[in-house]
Amino acid sequence: MALRPVLLIALLLSCLVFPRAHVGEASDELSPDQSLSGNQRLVSKDGNFELGLFCPGKNSHKYYVGIWFGKIPKQTVVWVANREAPVADPSTSELRISENGDLVILSPSKAPAWTSNSSTRPSAMDSFVAQLLDNGNLVVRLRSDSSAVVWQSFDHPTDTWLPGGWLGLNRVTGEYQYLHSWRSTEDPAPGQFSYHLDEEGSSQFFLRWNGSVSYWTTGNWTGQFSKMPEVVSSTHFNFTYADVGGQRRGYTYSVQSSFVFTRATLNLVGRIVLLVWLQGAQEWQQVWAQPIKRCDAYSVCGAFSICNEQNSRLCECLQGFEPVNEEEWERGDWSSGCARRTHLNCGNSSLGGSGDGFLPVSSLQLPTSSQELKGKSIKECEIVCLEDCYCTAYACGSGCSVWNGELRNAQKVFDGDANSQKTLYVRLPTSELPTSASEHVTAANVAYKPVIIGIVLGGVFLTFAALGLLYRMRRQSYEKMRVAEGHLISFTYGNLLRATNNFSEILGQGGFGSVFRGTLPDSTAVAVKRLQGAAQGEKQFCTEVRTLGTVHHVNLVRLRGFCAQGTRKLLVYECMPNGSLNAHLFGSGRSKLSWNLRYQIMLGVAGGLAYLHEKCRESIIHCDIKPENILLDAAFQPKIADFGLTKLLGRDFSRVLTSMRGTIGYLAPEWLSGLPITSKADVYSYGMLVFEIISGRRNTDKRELSEGISFFPLWVASKLCEGEELLGLLDETLHGAADADQLTRACKVACWCIQESEDHRPSMNQVVQILEGVVEVGTPPVPRTLQHFIGEESDSISFSFVQRNHPR
Repeated sequence: MALRPVLLIALLLSCLVFPRAHVGEASDELSPDQSLSGNQRLVSKDGNFELGLFCPGKNSHKYYVGIWFGKIPKQTVVWVANREAPVADPSTSELRISENGDLVILSPSKAPAWTSNSSTRPSAMDSFVAQLLDNGNLVVRLRSDSSAVVWQSFDHPTDTWLPGGWLGLNRVTGEYQYLHSWRSTEDPAPGQFSYHLDEEGSSQFFLRWNGSVSYWTTGNWTGQFSKMPEVVSSTHFNFTYADVGGQRRGYTYSVQSSFVFTRATLNLVGRIVLLVWLQGAQEWQQVWAQPIKRCDAYSVCGAFSICNEQNSRLCECLQGFEPVNEEEWERGDWSSGCARRTHLNCGNSSLGGSGDGFLPVSSLQLPTSSQELKGKSIKECEIVCLEDCYCTAYACGSGCSVWNGELRNAQKVFDGDANSQKTLYVRLPTSELPTSASEHVTAANVAYKPVIIGIVLGGVFLTFAALGLLYRMRRQSYEKMRVAEGHLISFTYGNLLRATNNFSEILGQGGFGSVFRGTLPDSTAVAVKRLQGAAQGEKQFCTEVRTLGTVHHVNLVRLRGFCAQGTRKLLVYECMPNGSLNAHLFGSGRSKLSWNLRYQIMLGVAGGLAYLHEKCRESIIHCDIKPENILLDAAFQPKIADFGLTKLLGRDFSRVLTSMRGTIGYLAPEWLSGLPITSKADVYSYGMLVFEIISGRRNTDKRELSEGISFFPLWVASKLCEGEELLGLLDETLHGAADADQLTRACKVACWCIQESEDHRPSMNQVVQILEGVVEVGTPPVPRTLQHFIGEESDSISFSFVQRNHPR
């Protein structure tokens, strides 16, 4: 996570100037004048949990700050702070808490490796401490008030869910609490599997592979989850689902006292398991797991492999393939899958197209993500696959199924049910085929010989007819949709031409390209953005797109797929039924947005930006926040569009500025002064957006408002400084109907956001806290860029806010 510059300087200076006391041997607290390093520990009051630096593998030299059970001989880690940023030397690395309430891990060079980004300002007479509780929760709170918690590890779980913790949606921050498996036994970085609440609003939870491929669900909550009654009906565990308006939506669980140590963990093979510690046997006992069959976890064996429940070794490679990482396979981690021993010969003209064949693999539950071709015999199905260099396998049952790219989730079937046992024909180079199989599977090539002879003997007409047929078959094969690696759909340009009716209905246009309405074959409405000026190659473009596809937040527009064919680059998004915010604020037929809706839009946009800035693996600066890029779903929940496009298109910031000439009213001063662009540029644009949501008019609309003032942000800043009534600032369609406290907070936030110096602007996370009423903020000065309008000059500016002591 990114550290704020002021915090970095303070921490580094404190390292050099002020010696730190080390935490005591049996302490459960860490204060700003202490540090934790080496073998030092925080120990919870009753010793149930410990926190310290640990190394997860014998062959690893990477260290992490984590929490584990304190009374169990075998170290069982339940939470990791720096799971993506290990340190090399535990003796010279340190965990500290800043005066502002940030937990920070410093590497041996004293560079920050990780921070909780929980900064808030204590009162002059108080400070923060970090405390490890006996339920395994690490909290940062005010020293004088144990209930004034500003950050807790339970809000940021890793792969383990402890009793008392919540999973679901935190409505205050807009973030989801979910489980994410480790990458391997020696690497706690996020792996392939996650356990996540449904973002569409239902009460069910999903197990997912690579972010969105769901393979198991709890079912909806009706007093219990329909797909896990054995847990809810247990006398030892009490699961509770709650939807608390304005706070959270999700569920928690508790246990009877006899089961002292309990954990629910999402393991490396994609199963969520509930375990209890048996003191007598000195081992963890599994009491529940889903999916019940190990092979039902999606892609548990990786690509080009077969999952076999009856084998001692769960996974095996298809013939002609070998493990990508044999060492990981020996440790029982098969997620890396298998790779070909020999490349396919498709496209090798010297072989005349006869270098590949097919190996039949029987008694399988077929891989997922196939394409269905109707009206094809098994022979025709084989020919279609052989002619498409992307095709890796085919099968025939009620119809022809073909697979492009990787084969995942194939399972061996033993139940004798003929309907579930299928034969998969896997494409291999002839050098990898058994002799008998080679003779059989190259039948398509043999079948071509009389056809070719017939064409030659039939003359030019039949030759052209055959070539035309071949061209159409190749085109049909190429035009099929393909599921991309991960969960995004890779569309061809032809797919999107048909979906948009030749790009006939335009929804909007901006600096990055035009957006068109489209409909997929399953009747799903989508918005297709045709990008302009994409400077990257196809491979790099696809890599960046797939990275964007992993970015999920309730206030971000979801990316459904993409197209990358030569210079044609397009993105496919979910379609928002209520269009963009500008149509509701400024349009001639604009709808009446209530104050409550407007305030929720402000809050939602702030939450989405905070996620982009602070919660993504790499911080994303939007660069173009304006009403046109805020879309509204059916419930008028805001969704930020066009995030990540600057990097995706390979543009430097000077080109971004050129493309955004039409939105100059939202640009921070540093865009024009040549200073470095940071996330605070988005903060400035957000402030300008808030002014327009309040007033229902463009900030650039030159109407005299009061005594010669025609610039709305200046009018707001002046009224705040004079302590005047603010209801007169509202959009006239609201007729003064607004919550006065919310209006004051919104006006203060907007004025702080547009301060000339980025150091004086809040972060988007702080904006969320202010709008939620969690913290209070002082009256902002008139921004320096506006002071020349009224002839005032402020000697000093300092952004600050104070934590309210609301119970969590």
